[in-house]
Amino acid sequence: MNDHLHTLDRLLDALAACQRGELPLPQLAEQWRSAANALPLPPRYATVLGDLLDRIEASALFSEESCSFSQKDLLAGLQLWADKARGALNS
Repeated sequence: MNDHLHTLDRLLDALAACQRGELPLPQLAEQWRSAANALPLPPRYATVLGDLLDRIEASALFSEESCSFSQKDLLAGLQLWADKARGALNS
């Protein structure tokens, strides 16, 4: 497996840990920001990911789902981003 796909798999492992309650949202965002920067993706991927991570960090300020930030939906957005990134890396 190439290094970029391995990085993406590590990000997905962190996402799964967060969904299980084993990794706090701020740490998830930090891991994704640092690792995703190394992926050779078009600039629009960085823009979308940055927006998602900003909202995830803001949602961490609330203990429950808020009307503005659904943590479940934001984490699903990361999964979708990763799926699209995998497709881009494989092409």
